[in-house]
Amino acid sequence: MLYVVTSTVLCRDDFLRRIRLIAAAGADRLLLREKHLEEPAYCALAKSCVSVCREYSTAFSVNSFTETARLLECDVHLPLKLLEQSPSLAERFATVGVSVHSREEAVRAWQLGASYLVAGHIFPTDCKKGLPPRGLGFLTEIVRSAPLPVLAIGGITRKNVSAVRSCGAAGFCVMSELMTCPPEEIAERVTGLKQAWEE
Repeated sequence: MLYVVTSTVLCRDDFLRRIRLIAAAGADRLLLREKHLEEPAYCALAKSCVSVCREYSTAFSVNSFTETARLLECDVHLPLKLLEQSPSLAERFATVGVSVHSREEAVRAWQLGASYLVAGHIFPTDCKKGLPPRGLGFLTEIVRSAPLPVLAIGGITRKNVSAVRSCGAAGFCVMSELMTCPPEEIAERVTGLKQAWEE
Protein backbone atom coordinates (compact mmCIF):
# COMPACT_ATOMS: atom_id res chain seq x y z
CA MET A 1 0.00 0.00 0.00
CA LEU A 2 1.21 3.45 -0.91
CA TYR A 3 -0.08 6.33 1.18
CA VAL A 4 0.82 9.83 0.00
CA VAL A 5 1.23 12.52 2.65
CA THR A 6 0.70 16.05 1.37
CA SER A 7 2.60 19.30 1.79
CA THR A 8 1.39 22.46 0.10
CA VAL A 9 4.58 24.09 1.44
CA LEU A 10 6.76 21.76 -0.64
CA CYS A 11 4.50 21.85 -3.70
CA ARG A 12 5.56 24.66 -6.06
CA ASP A 13 2.85 24.21 -8.70
CA ASP A 14 -0.92 23.65 -8.82
CA PHE A 15 -1.57 21.56 -5.71
CA LEU A 16 -4.96 20.18 -6.72
CA ARG A 17 -3.62 19.22 -10.14
CA ARG A 18 -0.83 17.35 -8.38
CA ILE A 19 -3.37 15.57 -6.15
CA ARG A 20 -5.34 14.56 -9.23
CA LEU A 21 -2.22 13.15 -10.89
CA ILE A 22 -1.30 11.22 -7.73
CA ALA A 23 -4.81 9.76 -7.40
CA ALA A 24 -4.99 8.90 -11.09
CA ALA A 25 -1.62 7.14 -10.86
CA GLY A 26 -2.94 4.70 -8.28
CA ALA A 27 -1.97 5.91 -4.80
CA ASP A 28 -3.94 3.91 -2.25
CA ARG A 29 -4.62 6.74 0.20
CA LEU A 30 -4.05 10.48 0.44
CA LEU A 31 -3.35 11.94 3.88
CA LEU A 32 -3.89 15.71 3.87
CA ARG A 33 -1.29 16.78 6.43
CA GLU A 34 -1.01 20.59 6.25
CA LYS A 35 -0.28 21.22 9.93
CA HIS A 36 0.26 24.93 9.27
CA LEU A 37 -3.39 25.54 8.34
CA GLU A 38 -6.14 26.58 10.70
CA GLU A 39 -9.26 24.44 10.46
CA PRO A 40 -11.41 26.72 8.22
CA ALA A 41 -8.70 26.88 5.53
CA TYR A 42 -7.90 23.20 6.00
CA CYS A 43 -11.55 22.24 5.63
CA ALA A 44 -11.88 24.16 2.36
CA LEU A 45 -8.80 22.47 0.96
CA ALA A 46 -9.93 19.05 2.20
CA LYS A 47 -13.28 19.46 0.48
CA SER A 48 -11.55 19.98 -2.86
CA CYS A 49 -9.19 17.06 -2.29
CA VAL A 50 -12.01 14.71 -1.25
CA SER A 51 -13.80 15.45 -4.50
CA VAL A 52 -10.72 14.48 -6.51
CA CYS A 53 -9.99 11.37 -4.47
CA ARG A 54 -13.53 10.07 -4.71
CA GLU A 55 -13.40 10.47 -8.48
CA TYR A 56 -10.49 8.01 -8.56
CA SER A 57 -11.63 5.79 -5.64
CA THR A 58 -8.58 6.86 -3.63
CA ALA A 59 -8.99 6.61 0.15
CA PHE A 60 -8.67 9.97 1.91
CA SER A 61 -7.75 10.88 5.48
CA VAL A 62 -8.14 14.16 7.30
CA ASN A 63 -5.25 14.91 9.64
CA SER A 64 -6.28 15.72 13.23
CA PHE A 65 -9.30 17.93 12.42
CA THR A 66 -12.02 15.53 13.51
CA GLU A 67 -14.88 17.99 12.93
CA THR A 68 -13.75 18.42 9.31
CA ALA A 69 -13.55 14.65 8.93
CA ARG A 70 -17.06 14.27 10.32
CA LEU A 71 -18.40 17.02 8.08
CA LEU A 72 -16.86 15.53 4.94
CA GLU A 73 -17.54 11.94 6.00
CA CYS A 74 -13.87 11.01 5.75
CA ASP A 75 -11.38 8.82 7.54
CA VAL A 76 -9.11 10.47 10.08
CA HIS A 77 -5.43 10.30 11.01
CA LEU A 78 -4.55 11.27 14.57
CA PRO A 79 -1.62 11.85 16.88
CA LEU A 80 -1.82 9.33 19.72
CA LYS A 81 -2.38 12.06 22.31
CA LEU A 82 -5.61 13.14 20.61
CA LEU A 83 -6.94 9.58 20.57
CA GLU A 84 -5.99 9.19 24.22
CA GLN A 85 -7.88 12.38 25.08
CA SER A 86 -10.96 11.26 23.13
CA PRO A 87 -11.06 7.44 22.89
CA SER A 88 -14.56 7.54 21.40
CA LEU A 89 -13.05 8.83 18.15
CA ALA A 90 -12.13 5.25 17.24
CA GLU A 91 -15.83 4.42 17.15
CA ARG A 92 -16.90 7.53 15.22
CA PHE A 93 -14.81 6.94 12.10
CA ALA A 94 -14.53 3.95 9.79
CA THR A 95 -10.74 4.19 9.59
CA VAL A 96 -8.49 5.79 12.21
CA GLY A 97 -4.76 5.98 11.54
CA VAL A 98 -2.32 6.82 14.32
CA SER A 99 1.32 7.94 14.14
CA VAL A 100 3.55 6.11 16.62
CA HIS A 101 7.19 6.45 17.64
CA SER A 102 7.71 3.58 20.09
CA ARG A 103 6.55 0.07 20.89
CA GLU A 104 4.58 1.40 23.85
CA GLU A 105 2.76 3.90 21.64
CA ALA A 106 1.93 1.17 19.12
CA VAL A 107 0.39 -1.02 21.81
CA ARG A 108 -1.57 1.89 23.23
CA ALA A 109 -2.92 2.91 19.82
CA TRP A 110 -4.04 -0.66 19.18
CA GLN A 111 -5.75 -0.81 22.59
CA LEU A 112 -7.60 2.41 21.80
CA GLY A 113 -8.97 1.07 18.52
CA ALA A 114 -6.63 2.38 15.82
CA SER A 115 -7.14 0.88 12.35
CA TYR A 116 -3.53 1.21 11.22
CA LEU A 117 -0.23 2.68 12.42
CA VAL A 118 2.31 4.92 10.73
CA ALA A 119 5.81 4.40 12.13
CA GLY A 120 8.90 6.49 11.49
CA HIS A 121 11.01 8.02 10.50
CA ILE A 122 12.80 4.97 9.15
CA PHE A 123 15.51 6.42 6.88
CA PRO A 124 17.23 9.84 6.79
CA THR A 125 14.95 12.50 5.33
CA ASP A 126 15.13 16.23 4.71
CA CYS A 127 11.81 16.55 6.54
CA LYS A 128 13.57 15.55 9.77
CA LYS A 129 16.96 17.17 9.33
CA GLY A 130 19.26 16.64 12.29
CA LEU A 131 17.17 13.81 13.73
CA PRO A 132 18.66 10.32 13.38
CA PRO A 133 16.34 7.81 11.71
CA ARG A 134 14.85 5.06 13.86
CA GLY A 135 15.76 2.39 11.32
CA LEU A 136 14.49 -0.99 10.20
CA GLY A 137 14.93 -2.58 13.63
CA PHE A 138 12.46 -0.07 15.03
CA LEU A 139 10.02 -0.82 12.21
CA THR A 140 10.24 -4.55 12.89
CA GLU A 141 9.56 -3.91 16.59
CA ILE A 142 6.45 -1.88 15.78
CA VAL A 143 5.17 -4.53 13.38
CA ARG A 144 5.55 -7.20 16.08
CA SER A 145 4.03 -5.12 18.87
CA ALA A 146 0.44 -4.85 17.62
CA PRO A 147 -1.81 -6.86 15.27
CA LEU A 148 -2.47 -3.87 13.02
CA PRO A 149 -1.26 -2.86 9.55
CA VAL A 150 1.91 -0.79 9.95
CA LEU A 151 3.04 1.70 7.32
CA ALA A 152 6.58 3.03 7.35
CA ILE A 153 7.39 6.67 6.74
CA GLY A 154 10.58 8.66 6.27
CA GLY A 155 13.07 8.61 3.42
CA ILE A 156 11.46 5.72 1.57
CA THR A 157 12.45 5.28 -2.08
CA ARG A 158 12.34 2.62 -4.75
CA LYS A 159 15.80 1.51 -3.62
CA ASN A 160 14.89 0.76 -0.01
CA VAL A 161 11.17 -0.05 -0.11
CA SER A 162 11.84 -3.80 -0.36
CA ALA A 163 13.69 -3.62 2.97
CA VAL A 164 10.60 -2.01 4.48
CA ARG A 165 8.43 -4.86 3.23
CA SER A 166 10.87 -7.43 4.59
CA CYS A 167 10.22 -6.04 8.08
CA GLY A 168 6.58 -7.05 7.78
CA ALA A 169 5.15 -3.60 7.07
CA ALA A 170 1.81 -3.48 5.27
CA GLY A 171 2.85 -0.47 3.21
CA PHE A 172 4.68 2.82 3.19
CA CYS A 173 4.15 6.57 3.07
CA VAL A 174 5.80 9.08 0.76
CA MET A 175 5.70 12.86 0.95
CA SER A 176 8.65 14.84 -0.42
CA GLU A 177 9.25 12.86 -3.60
CA LEU A 178 5.67 13.18 -4.82
CA MET A 179 5.23 16.76 -3.63
CA THR A 180 8.34 18.10 -5.37
CA CYS A 181 8.93 16.06 -8.53
CA PRO A 182 7.91 17.49 -11.92
CA PRO A 183 4.20 16.82 -12.47
CA GLU A 184 4.91 14.85 -15.63
CA GLU A 185 6.94 12.36 -13.56
CA ILE A 186 4.25 11.60 -10.95
CA ALA A 187 2.64 8.65 -12.73
CA GLU A 188 6.00 6.99 -13.36
CA ARG A 189 7.14 7.52 -9.77
CA VAL A 190 3.94 6.17 -8.24
CA THR A 191 4.06 3.15 -10.54
CA GLY A 192 7.76 2.63 -9.83
CA LEU A 193 7.28 2.76 -6.07
CA LYS A 194 4.41 0.30 -6.16
CA GLN A 195 6.26 -2.06 -8.48
CA ALA A 196 9.35 -1.97 -6.27
CA TRP A 197 7.13 -2.83 -3.30
CA GLU A 198 5.60 -5.80 -5.11
CA GLU A 199 8.99 -7.10 -6.28
